[in-house]
Amino acid sequence: MDALSEALSSVRMTGAIFLDAEFTAPWSFAAPLARQSALVLAPGTERIINYHLVTEGKAWVKIEGQPDVSVEAGEIVIIPHGEAHTFCNGTPDIAFDGAKSLSKHVAGQLNTLRWGGGGTATKFVCGFMGCERQAERSFLAGLPTTLKVNIRANGTGAWLENSIRYLVSESQLGQTGHSILLSKMAEALFIETLRCYIKVLPQDAKGWLAGARDPIAGAALALLHRRPAAHWTADRLARDIGASRSVLCERFTRYLGEAPLTYLARWRMQLASRRLQTTKDTVLQVGLAVGYESEAAFVRAFKREFGLPPARYRKALAQAWRTEREHRGGAASHAHDI
Repeated sequence: MDALSEALSSVRMTGAIFLDAEFTAPWSFAAPLARQSALVLAPGTERIINYHLVTEGKAWVKIEGQPDVSVEAGEIVIIPHGEAHTFCNGTPDIAFDGAKSLSKHVAGQLNTLRWGGGGTATKFVCGFMGCERQAERSFLAGLPTTLKVNIRANGTGAWLENSIRYLVSESQLGQTGHSILLSKMAEALFIETLRCYIKVLPQDAKGWLAGARDPIAGAALALLHRRPAAHWTADRLARDIGASRSVLCERFTRYLGEAPLTYLARWRMQLASRRLQTTKDTVLQVGLAVGYESEAAFVRAFKREFGLPPARYRKALAQAWRTEREHRGGAASHAHDI
């Protein structure tokens, strides 16, 4: 059983590459808070994850209050929580405004952008992953402010890098299916980065990915994500993964910070939230779908988690989505004007 695969398959994601760059030192690329560009980059997406893949040269990631992170050719750096940051080599008088690349993405363009002071060149590709809020309870949980991995260290990562570089280079040809292929490659690059990161986690690491790596906690996570509506008990879960209840609870709590059934209850609420947003199912149908045997029990649990009963929560989300669509129109128009 593979916990990461189960978690990724249960969270909707969309990937894209929005900038192919060749900058010469000194240069600086200013990236705003991810949520500020979400309406343009991925309307309706609850979380935006930025990343930069360096293919030639070197750069640094600077985030206020955090140590600078150096990034060299073959390395990818992910900003999993979407902080505003600067990607740079040197200290130029003027930084390139990352918002200027949004208009190209909206228009479906990916021409190579050249910028800088004329010194040593750095080539890099910028992209983003849009995903649901549920990701914060799974593979994004416990990640640092910046996550850096050398993807050339294994054959899969090197193949992905080469494929992306090739697809970026032919972007001007306008071939059928090019955009979706590049999008899928961006998703694959993100997943491969997580896989590589799991391998280099310290043995005493905590968090969701560390738990996914552990044979006992990871097996439990995989089952809970694969069959969240099952009538799980701690004893049944332990039996199904071939461990004692005490060992399961100890391992799971060590890595995830809570007991398996507490984690399951929170995960069910995230799945219920999605169904309320994306289906016309009744409250009872949603409750049954995520593992509750009565509407009353589901409503109580949902209200504890979100502060609203399911029906009012659904109406509030619908209103928020209408407001977002209105703002999206204005944001997209602004992006085209940049």
